[in-house]
Amino acid sequence: MVRFVYKEQSEITMDYANIPNTSAGRDALASCSGQDGGVTAAVPGRKLYIYVAVSFGLVCILQAALNISLRHTLYSSGSKTPGKEASCKNLTDETDDLKRKLINYDNYFQQGWVYFHPSFYYISSIKKSWTDSRDDCLQRGADLIIINTKDEQEFARKFHALPWIGLTDRETKGMWKWVDGTPLTESYWSPGEPNAYRGKREDCVVFRSHDLENNWNDLPCEEHNFWICEKMIAL
Repeated sequence: MVRFVYKEQSEITMDYANIPNTSAGRDALASCSGQDGGVTAAVPGRKLYIYVAVSFGLVCILQAALNISLRHTLYSSGSKTPGKEASCKNLTDETDDLKRKLINYDNYFQQGWVYFHPSFYYISSIKKSWTDSRDDCLQRGADLIIINTKDEQEFARKFHALPWIGLTDRETKGMWKWVDGTPLTESYWSPGEPNAYRGKREDCVVFRSHDLENNWNDLPCEEHNFWICEKMIAL
């Protein structure tokens, strides 16, 4: 900052404070500096104003540079700390993931899927063979229903359609496996099933009735029935 103290009309004393020791500053002030550090200017008129303007401009530039440097330092040491930056990134990722899920779920509902934790289910309105039914599910990004719990069995049998489910022993007779390759552990066979009725090759499973809890029936895979697709997507 520059302070002017008027002593007489022919003499102006200028005190300089907080001016960095730069070559530009020294050059600008060299012609008017005294040995004792005080400055007495005897420069008349326009030339004096030029020196003052240059000095004042240098102070303003240096002050602006200092402000920018301080802001950068505060930003670097504050808002960009590793913990806070990681937290913000996680929050953004979670929000984006939730948006994608909501859009995805809405598409399933619009296409007629039904949600029963933890999966979406699609119940067909036409009949096909077991193989063609499974192909339809695979094209939908799903597979034939795999019944893992009693609750899921209760859910599936509420539909009046008698559907194919994802259970077969086509690879090895008598060894029933789900379409994901897992072996059958909990079953809901109708009484007397599976039985290969009249010597037929009955390698695929369908619901016999929706009124009974134990309602599975083995049938030839070529027969046409409704089906249920399952796609596991946790909400």
